[in-house]
Amino acid sequence: MDGWSGFVLAGLALAGSPGPATLSLAAAGAAFGPRAGLVYLAGIVAGLVVVMVLLASGVIGLVLTVPGATPVLTILAGAYMLYLAYRIATAPPLRDGDGIGRGGRLTFRHGLLLSLVNPKGYAAMAAVFSGFVLVAGNLVVDAALKIAVMLAIVIGVNLIWLNVGAGLSRQFRDPRQNRIINMSFAGLLVVSVILAVLL
Repeated sequence: MDGWSGFVLAGLALAGSPGPATLSLAAAGAAFGPRAGLVYLAGIVAGLVVVMVLLASGVIGLVLTVPGATPVLTILAGAYMLYLAYRIATAPPLRDGDGIGRGGRLTFRHGLLLSLVNPKGYAAMAAVFSGFVLVAGNLVVDAALKIAVMLAIVIGVNLIWLNVGAGLSRQFRDPRQNRIINMSFAGLLVVSVILAVLL
């Protein structure tokens, strides 16, 4: 049970702490509304499943042994996250229609790509996957259980972040205040990118 409780607590702390995915979800909720943000959330979750499978199988370790791969991947990841921050910062103020049908919203593809290039996601998943054993003696079952538990944690935590952003937007229907919220979330996303790259 110690392995399970430690794994869940570590997963909650790592998945729930502010980072590019969580902050961009809150920003998507504020800029586009919670229902439109669910599509983006689905992409983030799908991408994170791919990340977990790649980590559990050792593929990521092999890629990072290629000379010069790490700096190139870091630059590409940072550039993509800055692009997402721009999309969030320039989103028009949310209207009463909850963002459905508005142009420029973040899509499943945006969420999928974010998870695939998010350094915090790789670091968090590597920490929980390597730091705990849930099923001793069976690596496949152990990895599958870790993926299932982390998937449940990530979905729950990210739904909270999405709704926090949407709740803030509902409180500030004035276009100027709404713009300030979008710009603030975009700025926090940029800061999280810088911290993820530097750490």
